[in-house]
Amino acid sequence: MAAIDPNRLRIERKTTSRVMSSLQSIPRPKTGGMFLRGPIPLDWLSRAAALPGRSLHVAIAIWFMSGLKKTRSVPVSNITGLQFGLDRNAKYRALEWLEDADLISVERQAGRAPIVTILEPPSEK
Repeated sequence: MAAIDPNRLRIERKTTSRVMSSLQSIPRPKTGGMFLRGPIPLDWLSRAAALPGRSLHVAIAIWFMSGLKKTRSVPVSNITGLQFGLDRNAKYRALEWLEDADLISVERQAGRAPIVTILEPPSEK
């Protein structure tokens, strides 16, 4: 009978440089890369996350566009929605939910992208 080699049964744990670097710091965008600008009030974001459907996706898209334009009022086009995995119907439903939650106000015009203004989060009563 052949001798059993216990080393052959060991599972090797490979530690790659990618894993090691992820333990040390958070990922940063590459030079010239896009990123989400903050700070975003956590109570605003928490209220958006509690809404149905793709509301959080739309909320992040709104904050992204706001950081890009450096203003609270931004157009949210269907192209912007596609960047965040949204079809236009999901975008419009989520805009209504965010508006009903008093997180945004929306200016609508036929044939144009809605202009969204980020509001201060409502205070808890």
